[in-house]
Amino acid sequence: MAAVDFSRAVVVTRGVAAPVVEQTAARVLVEEVKKRTGIELPVTAEWPAGKAVIAISGGAKPAGWPAGTPAAPAAVEGFRLRVEGSVVWIAGADERGALYGVGHLLRQMEWGKGKVDLPAGLDVTTAPQSPIRGHQLGYRPTANSYDAWNVAQYEQYIRELALFGTNSIENIPSQDQRQDPLMKVPRREMNIAISDICRRYGLDYWLWTPAPSDLNDQAARAAMLTQMEAMFKELPALAAIFVPGGDPGHNPPELVVPFLADIAKRLTPVHPKAKVWVSLQGFNAEKAEYVYLWLDREKPEWFGGIVAGPQSPPIPASRRRLRADVALRLYPDITHNKISQYEVPELDQAIALTLGREAINPRPVEYAAIHNRFAPVSDGFVSYSDGVHDDVNKTIYDALGWDRSRLTRDILIEYARLHFAPALAPEIADAIYALERNWRGSLEANGAVEGTLLLWRDLDRRAPELAGNWRWQMCLLRAEYDAYVRRRLIQDRRLEAEANAILVRASALGSAKAIEQAMAVLNQSVEAPAGGDLRARIIDLCERLFRSIGLQTSVKKYGASGAERGAVLDFIDQPLNNRWWLEDEFSKVRAMEGEPARAARLVELGSWEDPGPGGFYDDIGHVARSPRVVHGDDAPLFWWWDQGKSRARLSWQVTMWPEKMVYEGLDPKGEYVVRTTGYGSPLLRMDGRRIQPTVNGREMHEFKEFPVPAGLIFDGALELTWDQAGDESHLNWRQQSRLAEVWLIKKGRRE
Repeated sequence: MAAVDFSRAVVVTRGVAAPVVEQTAARVLVEEVKKRTGIELPVTAEWPAGKAVIAISGGAKPAGWPAGTPAAPAAVEGFRLRVEGSVVWIAGADERGALYGVGHLLRQMEWGKGKVDLPAGLDVTTAPQSPIRGHQLGYRPTANSYDAWNVAQYEQYIRELALFGTNSIENIPSQDQRQDPLMKVPRREMNIAISDICRRYGLDYWLWTPAPSDLNDQAARAAMLTQMEAMFKELPALAAIFVPGGDPGHNPPELVVPFLADIAKRLTPVHPKAKVWVSLQGFNAEKAEYVYLWLDREKPEWFGGIVAGPQSPPIPASRRRLRADVALRLYPDITHNKISQYEVPELDQAIALTLGREAINPRPVEYAAIHNRFAPVSDGFVSYSDGVHDDVNKTIYDALGWDRSRLTRDILIEYARLHFAPALAPEIADAIYALERNWRGSLEANGAVEGTLLLWRDLDRRAPELAGNWRWQMCLLRAEYDAYVRRRLIQDRRLEAEANAILVRASALGSAKAIEQAMAVLNQSVEAPAGGDLRARIIDLCERLFRSIGLQTSVKKYGASGAERGAVLDFIDQPLNNRWWLEDEFSKVRAMEGEPARAARLVELGSWEDPGPGGFYDDIGHVARSPRVVHGDDAPLFWWWDQGKSRARLSWQVTMWPEKMVYEGLDPKGEYVVRTTGYGSPLLRMDGRRIQPTVNGREMHEFKEFPVPAGLIFDGALELTWDQAGDESHLNWRQQSRLAEVWLIKKGRRE
């Protein structure tokens, strides 16, 4: 399509007569064009003669504009963007529509230094499908980047989200009162500032305000309400209050519902259109039904709707149970990768140990599918986010919240056009896809990780002007870190295999010599780790990200609020084999009485995963080391012990309840025993038949053994399934039974 040059265009608005948001739309266009091209487009309220024009309006056609001005769509927040000769028309249905039209123009613009081109004949009329499209940008110590921002950085990020259709911003004004040395602005002041940004951009300002105290405590309850009322009076704009039913807090709905009403009594006089929303997080079926019945009886004017987030009842079930006139807003967790609402499927343990729960996580394919699965039964979303690391995921949600039929790659191309470089946008989109694929399945077997690194390094070489761009830095960090972890994993696995080969010869070598030789092998990864050049690059990118956007990749160095909060630099040297566990076991062996016992234990350690001739071993939660596991809705649980620095055996740090395990090619006359490790009382069935253990260890390091009944494998096959032990709902999830490893050991043959 031919392009039209608008580098000398004049931006025409209604001037001071235009509403605030319409004026903001014009300012955004001028400022964003200048950042990318160096051109500052002039703004006027008078239609110029003989010049290219970009005309911006929101609502009725401005007086004095030429005949033929395109009509704006009727749909709320919609716009028409039309290139007609030397005129670009941005006709918004309302003020927001004008801003979103500017965003669409910037995403379609071909730009460079001194260059502003738009496709001739461009003509788009569109309006959003979801009425709520937003993100939680909580200014609190828990965040991995937002807490380091000033007001200008908040405005810029909110602006960039709005360019893809965001219409709601949710802050966390008071939860988590820890002192945060990274904060440049007091929380009260920032809360007011974000509210004012939303006012100027025409966005809905939400507040996430939990009730962590016991609502039976009248003094604490009154204090919370007093604090909220004072806050409401300070804010220039406020659209909604979201009170999570739980997480945090453990109040029953009998106390939560009256509390919502009391919030509304203080909210409505100050912000008459603002609503109060509540989630059912942490509510069991009985507690959720209490809220449903309340809404069946009444729906107060002040009530906004139900929020469905992590630990809430299933979204389709909530929609079916709610009255049709009760809104349902989603609260999707787009920020976490494990121990979360939407875990990365088939995540390798090496990634879980190092990049962890809150690393840079572009997941366009996964989150597009998640969004479109639930969007038809909801009124939109405000995502759960704790930092910029999930920036791509926010864009995916925004774009699909506007139009669910959009292709993910087209969204990524627009993301790259806006934030990076139009000429490289298709290649960058594919490179972002590659980062998502890096995390799927066995890391050791995923040679494409190296190809992803080469792709990003080539793009970096071709776009040196992006060196200071924080989004670019994040992509580069992920590419480097993924490849570094893979190289170290390959090295660590090889070294452990060599060390184990030494340990099984302990009787001949002697225990002391076997330990000495095994440790010398294992320590090679400390003395000469694979990927040393990548390590230096990772450290440099972490420093650059802290300076460019406040991303905190280390607790000690950059002030991250916790090790699980994106502190990937603190795990850069994490062992990816059982070196730490073996070191501790060697200490125990040295303290044992008698050389035969010491040697026997070393042989046991060295042959831990060896099932012997005709046997099989599966590390149940490890995607690369569980070939006999058949998956259903199961997902591994990556345990978080000792702030991520657990020295436990790696196979014990990830557990799972598999749908089943299937063995084939067994000796029909073989005598077999199933051995497991785990915790508590997993109940085993073989081909549907409950089998009692002959060895019944209950701690993680203890074995259970179950003999396979004679005749059960007459066909050479065996299927294992597990029942969880009775009702453990009264136990904290950390104390409930779990399964870690499974061996099928051939003891001999029956004649």
